[in-house]
Amino acid sequence: MNEFPSFPGFPAQGLQFLENLARNNEREWFQAHKEDYLQHVLAPAQEFVFALGERLKSISGGISYDTRTGGSGSVMRIYRDVRFSRDKTPYNTNLRLIFWAGTRKKMENPGFFVRIDPSGVELYAGTYAFTKPFLSAYRDAVVDDQLGRDLQAALRSVSDAGEYQIGGQHYKRVPQGYDAEHPRADLLRYNGLYAQAPAILPELITSPQLVDICFQHLLNMAPVQQWLVKVGKRYGV
Repeated sequence: MNEFPSFPGFPAQGLQFLENLARNNEREWFQAHKEDYLQHVLAPAQEFVFALGERLKSISGGISYDTRTGGSGSVMRIYRDVRFSRDKTPYNTNLRLIFWAGTRKKMENPGFFVRIDPSGVELYAGTYAFTKPFLSAYRDAVVDDQLGRDLQAALRSVSDAGEYQIGGQHYKRVPQGYDAEHPRADLLRYNGLYAQAPAILPELITSPQLVDICFQHLLNMAPVQQWLVKVGKRYGV
């Protein structure tokens, strides 16, 4: 008997809502169709978070998820923050979900991320952008003999598991204070570290297999996330 909760897949109406929203990204249209969002996008998203979140806890007891809405939980807000953006469209036209490990603000913790829109599903594991304290800890970990070797092993594990990409490289040069000739110098130029899975086809979004597929990819990428959790605990950041 399967001990994990099931999820039937997202309803086709939810994908249609997101597609329509991309063409009608304005408050009046959203308000007129808000019930479709609540019923066909938000409610299924909460079910998905619960089903996948329980599976992710089997990887690590430190994984947190929260089905609350309004931005306080795993389901990110549909409302865009347009204060500092030239793009003033008010709504995100994709569904963004986060599962994290740590006591900091959820986006500051190493985690697992899911992005869903009518074109498919994107999955990530790790941290997109480090806070300043974590960036310093990350760099020290990269040059640490044991943690550095552990990182290389984690990256090899992810690479061996399939066609996964490693992202986060940002700086053109190795930061001051670190040896540019260090054998892991290329990793010192990162300001975040994450693995990205191959895209999941859109037809699988409505399938009961979606949780299983997402979980397997996130399991394959988990060594990156777990290494970052170890760094956070080691350096207290």
